[in-house]
Amino acid sequence: MRSSPWLLAACASLIPPLSAATPPTTTLPAVEVETPRLRTVPAFDTPASIDRIDLRADNATAGMNLSERLGAIPGLLARDRQNHAQDTQLSIRGFGARSTFGVRGVRLYADGIPATMPDGQGQLSHFSLAAGDRVEIIRGPFSALYGNSSGGVVQLFSAVGREPDEVTIRATAASNDTFGASARWLGRQGRVGFNLAAALFDTGGYRRHSVARRESANARLDVDLDNDASLSLVFNHLDIPRAQDPLGLTRAQAEADPRQAVAVAEQFNTRKAVRQDQAGAVYTQAFAGGHQLRVAGYAGQRQVEQFLALPVAAQGNPLNSGGVIDLDNDYGGVDARWSWQGEVAGRPFEWTAGANTERMRQHRRGYENFVGSALGVRGALRRDERNRVESVDEFAQAWWQVAQRWSLLAGVRHSQVRFRSEDYYASASNPDDSGRVRYTETTPVGGVMFRASDDLRLYLSAGRGFETPTFNELGYRADGGAGLAFDLAPAISRNIELGMKWHGGAATAIGAALFRADTDDELAVASNTGGRSTYRNVGRARRQGMELSLDTALAEDWRLQLAYTRLSAEFRDGFLICNRTGCTLPNVPVAAGTRIPGTVRDQFFGRLQWQAQSWEAALETVAVGDVSVNDIGSESAPGYALLHLELSRRWTLGHGSLRGFARIDNLLDHRYIGSVIVNEGNGRFYEPGPDRTLLIGAEWKSAR
Repeated sequence: MRSSPWLLAACASLIPPLSAATPPTTTLPAVEVETPRLRTVPAFDTPASIDRIDLRADNATAGMNLSERLGAIPGLLARDRQNHAQDTQLSIRGFGARSTFGVRGVRLYADGIPATMPDGQGQLSHFSLAAGDRVEIIRGPFSALYGNSSGGVVQLFSAVGREPDEVTIRATAASNDTFGASARWLGRQGRVGFNLAAALFDTGGYRRHSVARRESANARLDVDLDNDASLSLVFNHLDIPRAQDPLGLTRAQAEADPRQAVAVAEQFNTRKAVRQDQAGAVYTQAFAGGHQLRVAGYAGQRQVEQFLALPVAAQGNPLNSGGVIDLDNDYGGVDARWSWQGEVAGRPFEWTAGANTERMRQHRRGYENFVGSALGVRGALRRDERNRVESVDEFAQAWWQVAQRWSLLAGVRHSQVRFRSEDYYASASNPDDSGRVRYTETTPVGGVMFRASDDLRLYLSAGRGFETPTFNELGYRADGGAGLAFDLAPAISRNIELGMKWHGGAATAIGAALFRADTDDELAVASNTGGRSTYRNVGRARRQGMELSLDTALAEDWRLQLAYTRLSAEFRDGFLICNRTGCTLPNVPVAAGTRIPGTVRDQFFGRLQWQAQSWEAALETVAVGDVSVNDIGSESAPGYALLHLELSRRWTLGHGSLRGFARIDNLLDHRYIGSVIVNEGNGRFYEPGPDRTLLIGAEWKSAR
């Protein structure tokens, strides 16, 4: 891998001489996480890259988008697209970078309920930071134990109600007519803990034609039952009544006016509306002898209506499904697992075995986006199909401390994913496109941990993962024909990771990892035009690199966080692609060794924080390398480095406290490309990031 002098220099410049500081005597607490599915083993003793973000800690962000809180995680790239019709771009170690909307390649969970459907497509939009307690992220081979689409796992957990009651009210106002407000009541009555939260977000948008509004509500009830049993109930509501889509820009357009929207966005009034409701329950029963049963179930509904800028002429083709997408998704699932904690051969041992099934029923309709000369309105029906995807998985894992300094963690998962489509829009010029396909994979994973000292752990892990195409990727055939692309095969990955974790006695944590993932039948964008993407398998790919992180107290009032990622992601086989609008026969070569578009070679985050009594201030820097935007590598978005500044003060008021805060993002008012649309067929790859923005806010917290 090639070196990155400018980023390494940035790292060095932010690290003051540690010997000159007097560190505090407090030590980092042992962090316990649920993501590895281990009941008693802390993250420090797990042979995997695992991070935990405390959502209840003070912050000076809007508190609405998960991307605001993920910057310090190495290997993870979360990009706010300034486009709420397309959700956050999220990738881990290069997996998921190709997604043009939503999240794929990474498994998402909220309070144990999958935010990733059984086909591998996920959304972050309903994650409630207002209700949140923490976010857990796992990277590397062990994410394969979560099944399909396992480049990594991101889990959000809501806070559990406790005594005394706590009420939190938060409001923010920011540039670009942006407003946010949230409220949470956290408490406990007898055996029932409760967490009730609601949030509102409204923005005029940095770019023209990017107005958006989002409303959400979240409720969690935790009930202590008799005989060592408990029941958790979770309810979630999301409503995005409007989210305009400004679409991407060409390089020239972005440089001339980054705030503009392309003309067709306003002509067709490109936009999206989403409504989602879901509920889930988790029952846990502990038994004598270290046994535990956990059963979870959930159900939900998600409705999406999206208006695209598909030209009227293109819809003259009888096989075209129109410029309006109307989706009704019903989904649900059940997960049951049995675990045991005890000793084997006199050494601590823990195992878990279980099974889960998930299903999604989708009614997909397409309409013309015009009526007569009126554009951007729902017209005649052009597509009507009912799709279904189901997964059935069995899994088992075991952890064993085989010696005083050595422990092993191993697991295996068997997955079966079935797709079925029934076409209700068939005619002489548009034949019946019904069909079905099934994918079956077994994904083993294993790791060994060496306890070099009380503060130092070394580990090695390896495993196999897979990604099926999602229904969105199956939705359109690369050859322009009608029906689903059932010829797509799943991508199979072989992952290996070598890592180190060190926790010092002076509130310091250091992490480092080397990783490689080799993929067969890599799924890549074949064409992307008019808001529609088609996909194909393009052979072998490789993602490899390193991650470094540091979290340390420099002095009594100072703290420093650093995170650096170096990623090399490339196609290892050459292939042909379409490189122009309307192309259905690939004829442009992509050479072996070409960089996978959407991936970032270098990524750096630094945060220097000062806190003394009621005042707090922080300086953040974020640096991202250049991003290739298409398979042939003919264009790229330039890299950038941004500075952010924040300041806050807290006042004690009776039984509560008031905290005022302000944050300036992009302090130096740097122009940059915040995100890209991979392989956009019209050459509109670029989504500019905002210039200097100011956010002010207040948070009132009352305990009684």
